[in-house]
Order: sequence, then C-alpha cells, then structure tokens
Amino acid sequence: MLAAQGDLGQALGWARERDLSVEDALSYLREFEHITLARVLLARYTTERAEQSVHDAARLLERLLSAAEEGKRTGILVLQALVHQAHGGISDALAQLERALTLAEPEGYVRVFAGEGPPMASLLKAAAKQGIARNYVRRLLAAVSGAEHNRPVKQALIEPPSERELDMLRLLGTELDGPAIARELMVSLNTMRTHTKNIYAKLTVTSRRAAVRRAQELDLFSQARSRQP
Repeated sequence: MLAAQGDLGQALGWARERDLSVEDALSYLREFEHITLARVLLARYTTERAEQSVHDAARLLERLLSAAEEGKRTGILVLQALVHQAHGGISDALAQLERALTLAEPEGYVRVFAGEGPPMASLLKAAAKQGIARNYVRRLLAAVSGAEHNRPVKQALIEPPSERELDMLRLLGTELDGPAIARELMVSLNTMRTHTKNIYAKLTVTSRRAAVRRAQELDLFSQARSRQP
C-alpha cells in the first residue's frame, strides 16, 4: 500500500524492518513478503529509474517462481510481466502474461489482473492485439476499466505552480538535498526555501514526500519535463 501510494521511503523502511532481501532463503511462509518486496523494488524503479532495483526484482521473482513452480503461482507471473514491461521487455512481458492467463482462465481469476491498474491494462491491450486468450482478455480489460472509473477524481489546484516551481518540483522528486537543489536552480538557499513553501501551500501538503506524491497524482512532473530543453 505504501508503494502504491508513492510513499517509497516508508515502503523501503518496511522491507528493512522485516529484514527482507533478494538473497533470502525462500519459503512458502514468507512468499507473500518477498512478492511484496519485489513490488517495492518495481515501484522504486518506476519512481527513481534505479536500474539495480528492477534487476533485483526480476531476479527475486525468478527465484520465487522456480520455488513455487509446482504451486503455479499466477500472481508471481503477473508481477514478472509487469517488471519486464517496466524495463522495456514487451516480448518477455507478454510471454509471462500469457503463462499467467493460461493458469488463471480456468479459475476465472480477475482481481489478480485488474488490481494492477493502467500498466496491466496496457499489457492486456498488447495481448489482445496478438490474439492471446481473446475472450478472457476482453473480460479483464473491462474489469480494469471499471476499476479505473471507480477511483477518486483528482482535485484540480486552485492556483497551479509557476514555471520556476515546476522546476523545483522536479528536483524535489530526486535525492538532492536543499543546498544541492539551490545550486541546481542557481538561487540562494533562502529563495529555494521560499519556493518550497509556496509549493507546499499550493499543493496543500506539509512535507517534501507529500509534495512529490501530490505532484505525481496531478501529473505535474510531465509538465516540468516538457519544459526542459
């Protein structure tokens, strides 16, 4: 839940508290925790483009799948497909998705796919174009679409960030500290702090982490990127 909400710091903190790593000995009793660790690693790659995270997630899932092969864990295959998709391996993603669909269709599973939201919808559309499990994929796409329509509508800002504040938001989404951000923007630390306060006020948040999460919800980072030379 923390990873899905964009609270990556706390999600990684949870993994540390549980003493989880990709090198752990695997067991059925801790399988769910390790699958969750893979989700956190995938979220880190999606948010920070940390290459090692996606490689670690892929390696962990491969180990989990090997350990659970007799149990035919559909959820692991689904997550593997998303990892491949995130890293640009569409062919591998579709291959894993097809394996998951083959296992899931006789049981009529829906939530394991629909719960993954837009990334899964994109992958299912690609599967439909290739004629993979046509009727089942059509049903799953309808379920994903229904889940999206039922999500809360994003609240628009009364006053949007200025162009300078969009630049600041983009940097708040990195690992740079305050002085480094000020140097990047070529402003004083006090000016940087003023920009930060204005951003917090406009986004109605009280922390850097919350500001980044709110900016992601409103797709403000894409606006900042589109302005870069």
